[in-house]
Amino acid sequence: MYKFIAVMLAFGLFAATAMTVRAEQFSSLEERMSQGEFHAAGLDKLSAEELATLNAWLRSHYGTQVTYVSPTGKPVFYPQESSREPVDAHIVGPFTGWYGKTVFTLDNGQQWQQAESASYQCGSFENPKVTIRPTLMGSWLMYVEPCRSQSLRVTRIK
Repeated sequence: MYKFIAVMLAFGLFAATAMTVRAEQFSSLEERMSQGEFHAAGLDKLSAEELATLNAWLRSHYGTQVTYVSPTGKPVFYPQESSREPVDAHIVGPFTGWYGKTVFTLDNGQQWQQAESASYQCGSFENPKVTIRPTLMGSWLMYVEPCRSQSLRVTRIK
């Protein structure tokens, strides 16, 4: 009998720990989105209860695999989304920061545009190294090596 209780307690502790770790990995919409994106999506119009319900739904579906289907029920594949690997490259030419709709040309031929209205300056650099990483909600964050403490949401345009 004591073995059974010990096993059940151990299982309960494991399950609680797993749920806590999963919950800690989840970030709310307010944390994931810029203020501009949050406003543009109309989420600022939700009541606190409505926003909490939406975040609870997202939390319960966190980490699930989404399959898109056509109206006929067949899976639809988006090749541009399948390549969500981080990008390591250099900005071509001088870099002084970002200013609203800045376009960044990289030495690998890609072009990325600022996707939020923020501006930031951290000095003037020639061909700085950048890393662009995918986020959970499908957007991308760019980090410029000399300004590593700041990130910028970007969209690939080429």
